[in-house]
Amino acid sequence: MGVSGLLAALLAIVPLDVPVDPGADEARDLLREELSKQEYLAAKPTWFDLLIQSFTDWLNQLTTGTSSGGPPSFGILVVAIVVIALLVVAFLIFGLPRINRRSSVTGSLFGEDDARTSAMMRSAAELAASAGNYELAIAEMYRAIARGLAERTVLTTSPGTTALGFSSRAARAFPAQATALADAAAAFDDVRYLDRPGTEARYTQVATLERQLRAAKPALEAVQS
Repeated sequence: MGVSGLLAALLAIVPLDVPVDPGADEARDLLREELSKQEYLAAKPTWFDLLIQSFTDWLNQLTTGTSSGGPPSFGILVVAIVVIALLVVAFLIFGLPRINRRSSVTGSLFGEDDARTSAMMRSAAELAASAGNYELAIAEMYRAIARGLAERTVLTTSPGTTALGFSSRAARAFPAQATALADAAAAFDDVRYLDRPGTEARYTQVATLERQLRAAKPALEAVQS
């Protein structure tokens, strides 16, 4: 084969528009153009492939106890997150029964519609006592006792429930406070219906009873209607 034949063979192999010895920029452009061809794109890993690979690496790190950038306790952190997630799911499904019951106790209380919580009634009683209004303080603290036991599902009240009737049923649940409950009901009736003056001493007795009942465990577990 002569020189002309060899040159013709080389020209058939190397395209005329591609430099035989391209510079750095030209080589980069050629490589980018080559990798953009369909056969290379088809072989490129998808986002799902990358996700699976990342998850596999994470499992391997947990198994071996090593981490490629996270803290040594990464596995413990993951377990804690899982536990918290399970607690959140349980809360969403079952809720907090005691809190739910307390928030739903409203309605008539000793002849008056009252949607306040026992804590709100207790605060009102303490505020009235600090102002020297012991009539209102006694009435509010006794209401706080009744609403508090209803919130705890120890006793329930109805529109016809009287202060004396409530104290009698409460005494069965708290026999140690039976006398104090009867005295508190009498104090409530005195200031609420008989227009008798309240005293600091009687208010203190009712307030002390309210604190005792909040800390006491009832003898009867079932709701008393």
